[in-house]
Formats: sequence, C-alpha cells, structure tokens
Amino acid sequence: MPVPIPGNPLAHTLVYALESPRGPVLVDAGWEHLDSWGALRDGLAAFGMDVADVHGVVVTHYHPDHAGLAGRVREASGAWIAMHRDDAAVVRLFREAVAADDERTWELASLRRAGADDGEILGTAERRRERIDPPAQPDRELEDRELVDLPGRRLRAVWTPGHSPGHLCLHLEDGDRMFTGDHVLPKITPHIGLCPYDLPDVDPLGDFLRSLDRVAAIPVGEVLPAHQHRFHDLAGRAGEIARHHEERLAELTGLLSREPVTLWQVAAGLGWREPWADMSSQSRRMAAGEAAAHLRVLERRGIARREGEGDPLRFVLR
Repeated sequence: MPVPIPGNPLAHTLVYALESPRGPVLVDAGWEHLDSWGALRDGLAAFGMDVADVHGVVVTHYHPDHAGLAGRVREASGAWIAMHRDDAAVVRLFREAVAADDERTWELASLRRAGADDGEILGTAERRRERIDPPAQPDRELEDRELVDLPGRRLRAVWTPGHSPGHLCLHLEDGDRMFTGDHVLPKITPHIGLCPYDLPDVDPLGDFLRSLDRVAAIPVGEVLPAHQHRFHDLAGRAGEIARHHEERLAELTGLLSREPVTLWQVAAGLGWREPWADMSSQSRRMAAGEAAAHLRVLERRGIARREGEGDPLRFVLR
C-alpha cells in the first residue's frame, strides 16, 4: 500500500499487510499526516481489512516515514508496535529531547562542530524549525533472529544496522520474501550518516556494509522494499550498493591531504545530486553526516585521522 510522504521526492512509503488469524500485521505504517492516514485506511479496506483489526505493526526503523502512523494505528486497534531495541532507545532519546525543547541548541552545536560558516549557523538559528513529532514508543523490542508475532507464519527479524542503529529487514521464511525497509532499495541508496558527527565508538557505514553482506547471503525470491518497487536478486543489488560506497570512499580520500580540512569542507567538496550552493541547510547537515560516516570508515582503515580535539572537526591523510 503506497502511503504518501507529503512534500518529499520519495513520494510514498510502501506499507505491507500480512494476513493472520488474529488480524493483519503491518510492516511499517507511514508518515503521520491526514492524507497518509486516509491512504493507509483505504488501502487496507481495498483488501477487505479494517484498521481496527490490525494485530501489530513491525517498524523497520524509527524514521517518521516508517514509524509516524504506528501510534495512530495502535490507538485505533489496540495493536502492538515492535522495533529493534536499538531504535527503541533512539525513540526514547528523541522524545526526551522534544520534551526538553533543546533540539535547536543541539543542532547549532553540531554545525559549529562541523565547521559550518557563520552565515550558515546564523541562518539556522533564525530560521523557524519545522516540528516533527517523535514516533510512538514501541510496546515490544525485537532481537536479531527473533520471530515476529505473526500467527501461522514465520516472519523473522534480521538486524541490519547502518541506515539506523536498529534497522530491521524481515524474512518471510514461509513465503520466500524479504522486506528490506530502507536497507536495500532497487534504484537509490539510503542515507548513511554519523550523527552527532563525532559520536565515538560507532561506525554506521561499516555496519551497513556488513549488513549488506549478511542479507546477500540469505537466498530469497522477491524483495519488498519500503520505497520505489519490488525486485529480485537481492545479492546483486546489495553488491551494487557496496561498490557505490567504495567509490564514495575513494572520492573522499581524494579530498584529503596533509593539510587539515573541516568536515564541512569535505562535505562541500563531494559530488551531490544538486550543487552544494543550492542545497538547503537541512540537506547540507545530512551531507555532513554522510561525509562523517565515510570518514569514520577511512579512520578505521588507517587512511585518515582526526587532527586535534577541539572545534571544528578537522581531518588529514594518515
């Protein structure tokens, strides 16, 4: 069921409903918006299902285009909400930050840390921030390899961190299908970012590449992603995405030298779908997060290192 994402070039999230004797179990729920809610409700009705009968919602990851409507589904049906424990922890932190109203303070500190120019920081401070409500806290926290509560079927959680710390793919073992969320998409690559930019002891891109290898080793017929369209050859597509990131790592290495450069300078030097000068502030922050994730891999491979400890973050070739 395509559930719209208002104002987003992805257009919609593909939400899947799996039948069971206790009612349908949804894979993701879609963006929290009146139009999205109507599309989800009408999509279920087209298959003879009622949102009030939903048994549960498995959220592949906490991002709002996947988890946003889960709380409303729970209110309408009493359904449980499940996600991996690492994403459940992120949701708790998100809800605490919103309650404390310190999101903007954190955002400005991150820009200074990255080495953004004064104009960027001032513009962000003055710009009205669009409020996104945090997703509902899940009732259940799934572990890797755990079977989902889907009576009569075998839907197994496969932990695939990278796009989010607790991203899950879901292997329908009795149906020869894999629900891949945002982990493996047919034509585009998901955003892999490090946020905060210097968060210690985490390696989202390294995790993502290892997760690609993991799902590629699971033989399945049809792949059901959360965006675009269904496809086949999961292993082949996972390999294409891994090669893309190796090319990106080589591009980033070419921007480094013995002369320290800030994270912001590195991000601005990379090729993006639109010129850096035309990108919104939010897009630039996401680009900096992606650059930081790639730099972390280069650090762990012994190719790059951080120069100094203070603000802003600076990097050199090792």
